[in-house]
Amino acid sequence: MVHDIVVFSGSSHPEIAERICHNLSLDKGKVKLGKFSNGETSISINESVREKDVYVVQSGCGHVNDSLIELLIILSACKTASAKKVTAVIPLFPYSRQPDIPYTKKGAPLVSKPKNEYTFESVPNTPRATSRNSNFDSNETPSKDIQPNEILHQHQAPPPTFKLEQPTPSKADSPNHHHHHSRIPKIPESKENSTSESFSKNHTNSGYKQWVAQAGTLVADLLTTSGADHIITMDLHDAQFQGFFDIPVDNLYSKPILQHYISTKIPNYQDAVIVSPDAGGAKRATAIADTLAMSFALIHKERRSHKSRHPSNATNNELNSASSIESSNNSVSSVPLQQSLSELSVEKKLKFATTMLVGDVKGKVCILIDDLVDTSYTITRAAKLLKDQGATKVYALITHAIFSGDAIKRVKQSSIDKIIVTNSVPQEDHQKELGDSLEVLDVSKIFGEAVRRIHNGESVSMLFDHGWP
Repeated sequence: MVHDIVVFSGSSHPEIAERICHNLSLDKGKVKLGKFSNGETSISINESVREKDVYVVQSGCGHVNDSLIELLIILSACKTASAKKVTAVIPLFPYSRQPDIPYTKKGAPLVSKPKNEYTFESVPNTPRATSRNSNFDSNETPSKDIQPNEILHQHQAPPPTFKLEQPTPSKADSPNHHHHHSRIPKIPESKENSTSESFSKNHTNSGYKQWVAQAGTLVADLLTTSGADHIITMDLHDAQFQGFFDIPVDNLYSKPILQHYISTKIPNYQDAVIVSPDAGGAKRATAIADTLAMSFALIHKERRSHKSRHPSNATNNELNSASSIESSNNSVSSVPLQQSLSELSVEKKLKFATTMLVGDVKGKVCILIDDLVDTSYTITRAAKLLKDQGATKVYALITHAIFSGDAIKRVKQSSIDKIIVTNSVPQEDHQKELGDSLEVLDVSKIFGEAVRRIHNGESVSMLFDHGWP
């Protein structure tokens, strides 16, 4: 039993707040949450917090933006009401991970439409037309049996009809021209080649690269400004995110309860293989593998560029037309002209998403370890690759299972035999969809013990390695 402590709950995940209060033998604080008719958030604190330690439990799930604003208002209200200390308990931290995905011209992300069947293949339908360094048409998906050169022939746009003009020598005394005279023919500007869209399609190695604005620093500043004195969260996607804060941040780990599940619920777990679905989670997976003395494997995904060594048919047509043009003009030889056009064809690259497995999983049980699953693309493709390499059974242990969009349908049709998640985000709807194939682990005891230890001024380091039973 702790004293002078109040635990408030937001609307995103009230169940875990009730469990935390139960572990602390407390009643949940009285707060009224609502919205005005125009969508603005309405908060009323119906309990005195003067000179008390206040803990606000709000997970970054559901309507994330509404949950974040709600959390900020509660923190500010408690700080204004003379609370001694205000701590934000955020099981899933919002905006700590934003994928580097291709965006449309209007700024909206390219979200795939729901499908009846999923292939779980990462080659070659990953590149899209608007993605950086990509020449694919978004409406066309080449089959996996086509070679890179054939794909280049198939998807290369027909050459525009234009006339090659010889360069005009610049005056030697002109101060604006410092380069040597070029013998490469000029391509006059037209509707086909003067727009920025055609430039982005034909020139794959342009100087500008698309980027996604990361809002981590902004969210950290908002929480600090609203009055948060302390942050408690779990399994940040990037541990360096703690550096965005000027206040203490306790990043708890789900590793102890995942290790406990592996050692008690998976038969002959010593013979199983811990697998990281991507290179970013390798450190997290190897920590569990080393603790349990298990084998480790890694799935590595990268996009490699493939060049065409031979000019395509379209390029040959360009060469023929160029040869006929230069035959009527004896001032320029045909060798530099053909070389320049050949170089243009070689520079055209294709991006292929290649997935490779590092390790031996044939005839073994595989345990995928990941901290966050949103669209489930990575985890389902990893399971498919493991089954193709001879794995007998695939478990997936996930800390934050958001399952947005059509992720549940994709998981249903995937090669994952059993998926284990934590209740850092609500899982009731997911359990109804997946049934017995989904098992939920409770992390409220870890958060409850962390709250108790922080309130009493005790160390929380033992929770990193041992959790709380």
